[in-house]
Amino acid sequence: MLRKVIFFMTAITLLAWSKAQAGSTIIELWTKAPPPPVPKVFPVTVDAHHTALLILDIEERTCDIEQRPRCLETVPHIAALMKSARAQAMPVIYSQIARPTPILPEVLPAPGDPIVSSGVNKFYHTDLEAILKIKKINTVIITGTAAHGAVLHTATGAAMRGLSVIIPVDCLSGASLYTEQAAVWCLINGPGTRRNTTLTTSNLITIQ
Repeated sequence: MLRKVIFFMTAITLLAWSKAQAGSTIIELWTKAPPPPVPKVFPVTVDAHHTALLILDIEERTCDIEQRPRCLETVPHIAALMKSARAQAMPVIYSQIARPTPILPEVLPAPGDPIVSSGVNKFYHTDLEAILKIKKINTVIITGTAAHGAVLHTATGAAMRGLSVIIPVDCLSGASLYTEQAAVWCLINGPGTRRNTTLTTSNLITIQ
């Protein structure tokens, strides 16, 4: 009898809660969303001959003190990673926005480095996929800005093409901490990317 009473009271409570939530949108419930736990970063070792470093939209219009001051903080990390990649003859591939401005001097392309130009998904209407196939790339290290734009959508495009995706969190940036956090969460939890994405930092990447 006691079990029936408990079951009945629980059912009433759940029904009342569901009615209270009925009709609510994410706007009404926005402040009730708890922040996710801090994700782990992992050391990674990559094969320079089958990995490419992607440097996305690190240019004057998108990486400046006014729009994305945090972007400038990532540039030294990207530059150091670029130097390590070049030392091991790893391909370095650049992207720019649809109406490009000069790439920042700290990460300038070397002669022969491919540069593609597109919107947030750098595979869209570009030769990026063909370039990766010609170079026999199976893994991409994605850096750049914005975290919730070029990084998120290009990483998704790479994962959908079966590539392994490495995201060094100190090499991506957005206009705010929230956009960076949201992009990272989507990459490591999203159904299209979670199985292919590894979160790391630039100093935890070993290139062989």
